[in-house]
Amino acid sequence: MGMFCYQCQETAGGKGCTVRGVCGKTEEVANLQDLLVYSVKGLAQVVNCGKLPVADHPQVNREVLNSLFMTITNANFDEKAIAGQIDKIIAFRQQLMNKACCACNGCHWHDAATFTVSSREEMLAKARTVGVLATADEDIRSLREMITYGVKGMAAYAEHALNLGHENEEIYAFIYEALAATLDDSLSADQLVALVMRTGEHGVKVMAMLDEAHTSRFGHPEITEVNIGVRNNPAILISGHDLTDLEQLLIQTQGTGVDVYTHSEMLPAHYYPAFKKYEHFVGNYGNAWWKQKTEFVSFNGPVLFTTNCIVPPADENVRRRIFTTNSAGFPGCPHILPDENGKKDFTPIIEMAKRLPPPQAIEEGKIVGGFAHNQVLALADKVVEAVKTGAIKKFFVMAGCDGRMPARSYYTEFAEKLPADTVILTAGCAKYRYNKLNLGDIGGIPRILDAGQCNDSYSLAVIALKLKEVFGLDDINKLPVAFNIGWYEQKAVIVLLALLYLGVKNIHLGPTLPGFLSANVAKVLTEKFGIGGIGQVDEDIAMFMKQ
Repeated sequence: MGMFCYQCQETAGGKGCTVRGVCGKTEEVANLQDLLVYSVKGLAQVVNCGKLPVADHPQVNREVLNSLFMTITNANFDEKAIAGQIDKIIAFRQQLMNKACCACNGCHWHDAATFTVSSREEMLAKARTVGVLATADEDIRSLREMITYGVKGMAAYAEHALNLGHENEEIYAFIYEALAATLDDSLSADQLVALVMRTGEHGVKVMAMLDEAHTSRFGHPEITEVNIGVRNNPAILISGHDLTDLEQLLIQTQGTGVDVYTHSEMLPAHYYPAFKKYEHFVGNYGNAWWKQKTEFVSFNGPVLFTTNCIVPPADENVRRRIFTTNSAGFPGCPHILPDENGKKDFTPIIEMAKRLPPPQAIEEGKIVGGFAHNQVLALADKVVEAVKTGAIKKFFVMAGCDGRMPARSYYTEFAEKLPADTVILTAGCAKYRYNKLNLGDIGGIPRILDAGQCNDSYSLAVIALKLKEVFGLDDINKLPVAFNIGWYEQKAVIVLLALLYLGVKNIHLGPTLPGFLSANVAKVLTEKFGIGGIGQVDEDIAMFMKQ
């Protein structure tokens, strides 16, 4: 086979893409991404075994986060950029090796820590030998990949926090330790399971760090009505997840006559107080990431991708309007780099916007969000009273990712059919399956409470832990809360592992269970944590309501 990738929910046949990624990545891009991850794992062994202090190598830490983020589904399709990153990691690895040799006491270095390549052909040849299937044992492979994907998600959130000046040496140290462990053939399945749980533990820490980074800079999210219509001005659409980029874009577009709209996972930016002062910050355009092929056509203006969720554009006119930054990349699209102070010049995007027509309306009205932990806890008395009186029978956590599969209509139907005395807690782009439904409220409490981006699933955990305390319970699983989560990519993996670490059980994942779960690993997750899939909507609702 030319490639093998099964890290996302839409992987071919639920088993693995072997010719071209369902996401759109080519065989060459897929294999180079494998080699980039392999290179980072080798560097991780050097840092971990060489006992090198992570604080002494800030540039290396940043490039490791960037490298891992580049390999997340739908993040970077640029073969040249990925190859350049491999060269960069190998160079850093060699520099660190020279420092580690005095400390490692004769470590046995894995091939990942020593290989070299000098051309594209050598890269591609090496890449074909180091992919997922290089681990022969299916169960060990499954656990290694679960750790690797969790660490990828962790790296994405850590990069966002770092862009806001927040970092944690403990997170870096764990990333190196965990990645190095995936090279260690002496580790048993039980030891890898324990490492999976520690990955979840550090997932909680990194999401808490990002929450602090966001709220300390932009304020705590507030209940907010967000416009989903358009104005008659030229405009820029910003997609992805990075709020630092949004802030810089809003500052640079002030007084230019250019409006700014959010797309997909950037929607929750409207909930933060710091962004409400910008009169040209108009609203949200469109829906979840996978609809961009049609929605970007009608938007008319340039699109800035700050992170993953790129769908390779079929329309050449759209491709010419796409810009990328951070770990995102697409061949032929301008990539905007920061200066030494982290500042970015968005002038090319702004000037392009001025020359293009305003966006075409695809809907109108408003949607409500901003129910992160600080806001919901401010309503705690009202929520507790509603539960005690029976006005609210159950909360349904329906966080996570959206995707293209027709089976995801399940989540819309599920939300529509939920009893009127239930409330949906959501975060991530999964909400686009139901956030525009008119489900009403319960005593003034909306039946859909949107906490924000996928990383704000942390907010949902904080809310659950606080309710556990308020109700005097000794187990989070005794709360009237059910978890029915849609997943797509690796940030959803770290969210899942974080929830498992916090002790949440009986989580249902859909529309399919991960292809990277071997039968035995899936059995362990089912028996130990009650992980399950989804079935028919009516039957699932009945099952959840009985729990």
